[in-house]
Amino acid sequence: MTTGSPPAAAGRATLGARVERIFDHTPDTRSLFLSLTSGKHLRFVPGHFISITIPLGDETRSRPYSIASDPEDRGPFEICFNRVEGGRGVAWLFERRIGDTIDFTGPFGAFTIDQPPDAELGFVAEGTGIAPIRPMLKLALGSASPRRVHLIYAAQDRAHILYTNDLERLTKTFENFSYETVIAPGEEIYDRLAAATQSRWVDRDADRTRHLYICGVGKGVIRLRDLLRGAGYERRAVHYEQW
Repeated sequence: MTTGSPPAAAGRATLGARVERIFDHTPDTRSLFLSLTSGKHLRFVPGHFISITIPLGDETRSRPYSIASDPEDRGPFEICFNRVEGGRGVAWLFERRIGDTIDFTGPFGAFTIDQPPDAELGFVAEGTGIAPIRPMLKLALGSASPRRVHLIYAAQDRAHILYTNDLERLTKTFENFSYETVIAPGEEIYDRLAAATQSRWVDRDADRTRHLYICGVGKGVIRLRDLLRGAGYERRAVHYEQW
């Protein structure tokens, strides 16, 4: 799934990447593992995205995709996306095969963590919105800070809760990490996410020093942002990416 509209690519070099591996999380959700054709390692910050050039015959589009892998991994970097009804761009990505090359610019983005804040961290992800949050979790938990880190992760069914092995490994490795899942049909997901967010980070205590990161689709993301800011969290402490 894509992030918000990419910035203008003027002045940014186009890079090439080769598809090294393909992994299907579900029949409609896929990850591509990409290596730069230059042989170099892509430098990025957790939360960054790349803008992929998609030739469609009658037009060429540029679509942004979040990087789902850890910047410290020296192997191929990962993008994760799902099918969208009528989405020609993502259909083109599903047609890529191992050995194919793609062109892109980037990385870009302001929804990032370079240095974890010295505060408790909360994350909310919906569906493939876990992609930019996954490397953020690893960075936050790999820091020297013992602050609590909690993830609320929602999807339409259990199969679309991605990276479950990774999340379970993090809970076993880091005592300060926990996560919960919310399973609900599409029309109810953000109602359930709002209720979970309200319960954990608004009603439970009066602490408003946390930093919170939200990634998902549509107006529901803004609803969660406004819920937290309206409850007393500072504007700059509530980070969000609306797809």
